[in-house]
Amino acid sequence: MVILGIDPGYAIVGYGAVEVDKGRMRALGYGAITTPAGVPLQNRLLEIYQDMLTLLDHFKPDAVSVEELFFNTNVTTGIAVGHARGVILLSIAQKGLPFYEYTPGQVKQAVVGYGKAEKRQVMELTRNILGLRKIPRPDDAADALALAVCHAHSASSRMFENRST
Repeated sequence: MVILGIDPGYAIVGYGAVEVDKGRMRALGYGAITTPAGVPLQNRLLEIYQDMLTLLDHFKPDAVSVEELFFNTNVTTGIAVGHARGVILLSIAQKGLPFYEYTPGQVKQAVVGYGKAEKRQVMELTRNILGLRKIPRPDDAADALALAVCHAHSASSRMFENRST
């Protein structure tokens, strides 16, 4: 099973693909889609959309995990991230893929075992789980890998529950 984690953003969209096979996880790739400041909104959204389609074609995920949009104190930034998240979800829907949403607390709980863990702990444990030498950069890519790991744990829990009922 291949899971693509997406950390939505307006300037930077983090992504991380994880393969899960017989309970083992490995990173297939990670990085970021970046859009330059000063470019009109519609052009930035188009770039995110097109790059997402390319990523979905490249990694061919079985599922996509996306961070839920949480309340942002900067309303303008929150709206821009909401627009970006919209085109991300559109690209996933266009490919007919299932997507799952997780809050930052759910990701922390799944990766570290504590929903209020520090970001550094999540990044370090994600690195360890995936057998990476270094914590992925940028942080958005590390967050996206953590989202994929979160879904892998969540999906395996659901399969176990389904088998035991």
